[in-house]
Amino acid sequence: MEFRTITAKEFDTFAKKHEQASFNQTSSWGNLKKSNGWKSHYLALIEKKKIIAGTLLLSKELPLIKKNMFYAPRGFLIDYNNYEILSEFTTHVKKYAKDKKAIFIKLDPYIIYQERDIDGKVVPEGKNNKKAFQNLVKLGYQHFGFNLMQDTLQPRWLFVTDTKDKTVKDVMSKMEAKTRQIIRKNERLCIKTREIDESELEKFKDIMQHTGDRRQFIDRPLSYYQNMYKNLAPNHILKILLAELHTDELLDNLEKEAAECEKSYDERKKKHDQGINKMNENKYLSKQKEAENNIHRIQKKIEEVKILQSEHGKKIVLGGILFLIHGCEVVSLVGGSYEKFMEYQSAYTVHWAGCKYAIDHGYDRYNFYGITGDFNEENPLYGLYLFKKGFGGKVVELVGEFDLVISKFWYHTYHIAFKIYHGLKNLKIKK
Repeated sequence: MEFRTITAKEFDTFAKKHEQASFNQTSSWGNLKKSNGWKSHYLALIEKKKIIAGTLLLSKELPLIKKNMFYAPRGFLIDYNNYEILSEFTTHVKKYAKDKKAIFIKLDPYIIYQERDIDGKVVPEGKNNKKAFQNLVKLGYQHFGFNLMQDTLQPRWLFVTDTKDKTVKDVMSKMEAKTRQIIRKNERLCIKTREIDESELEKFKDIMQHTGDRRQFIDRPLSYYQNMYKNLAPNHILKILLAELHTDELLDNLEKEAAECEKSYDERKKKHDQGINKMNENKYLSKQKEAENNIHRIQKKIEEVKILQSEHGKKIVLGGILFLIHGCEVVSLVGGSYEKFMEYQSAYTVHWAGCKYAIDHGYDRYNFYGITGDFNEENPLYGLYLFKKGFGGKVVELVGEFDLVISKFWYHTYHIAFKIYHGLKNLKIKK
C-alpha cells in the first residue's frame, strides 16, 4: 500500500462516492476554512492504483509556540472496522502530522455508534459501529466521551428523516398531526420559500443576528456567510431559503373566503325566510351564528394583514435556513426567524421545503442536524428535539470525537490554555 498526498480534484472524486461523504470532507470546505487560517492537506492510502482511504486534514498554527493542531472534519473516509487498513493509515497520517510539528490530530467520524429510534432508544439488534470504536481506542485515539450535550466541535446527536425512495405523501404520512396541520395552514396563509443568491446575504445575516440576540448566542459576521457562499455555492453545496409571507395573495384569498361565507349566509337566510327549505330552527340559528363568527374572524384577519402590509410590505421575510447539500443528504446547518413574526411558525415551512428538495432530488435523508442526547423533558433543549421529531424520522448517535496525541507535553499545555481562554471569553460575554 502506498501513502501520499493527492490533489484536491483527486480527493473530491474519491470522497463524493464514499459512504461517509459529507460537506466537511470536500475541497470546497477546505477552501472555505482557509479564510479562518486553516491549511488543507489531502492524504490517501492507495492499493493497486485505487484509493482505499483518504482524508481532508486541516491544520492551523498555534500562536507563540509555532506548533500545529490538525483536524479531520467528520473523520477519515475509511472502513473503521478494518483494523489493518485503519492501523496503516493511522501510522502514516501520524508521521505526516508529526513532521509538520503537530500537537494532535482531532477527528469526529461520520459513523453511528449504535442505531436508535425516533424516541432515542437503542434499536434491539440494530446496526452499530462498536468494533470501529474499539479499533480507534486500540490504536491510541483518545475518546472525548459519550457526551449528551452539544459540547463538541460538531454535534454527536442528530435527527434525520429518511427520504430514500420516498414520495412527499410517504414522508408527510409519518409526521405528527400537529406538524402536518401547521405546514398546511402556512400554505393557506401564503407563506412561501425562496432561494436567495449572494446579493441578498444581508437578509439572512439579519435573521441570524436577531435570532442570536434572542437566544443569547454570538452569530457569525456577514463575511463568514459571504465566504461560505463564495466557496460552497458554485459547487451546489450551499443553498439558502427564506420564508416569506405574501400579503397581497393572502388578502385576495381572505376576501374570497369572506365573500363565500357571506354568500352562504345570505342564501341560507333567503331559503329560511321564504320557506323554500324547511329546517330545524335551532340548527338554522346555530349555522347562521357560526357563519357570522367566521365572517367577523376573516374581516378581522383582513384588517390585521392590511396593517401588516402597510408596515412591512407585500412580501415579508419571516425566517430562513442555510442548507448544505452533499453526498446522500440535505443538511439544515443553521437558521432562524424574527421574533415579531413567530406566530407564523415559518421554520415548519422552510424545513418542509428542505425535505421536499431531498425527496425530489433523490437524496437518502434530510438531516435536521444537532439535538442533544438527553431526552429528559427537563432538558432546556428538549423542545428542539420535539420540534424535529414532529417531522418523523430517527435519532442518530455518532461515535464521537477523538484526539490522536502526537506530543503529550504540548497537548496538555494546549488544553490548559484553551480552558483559560474560554473562561475569559465566557466572562466577557456575561458582562
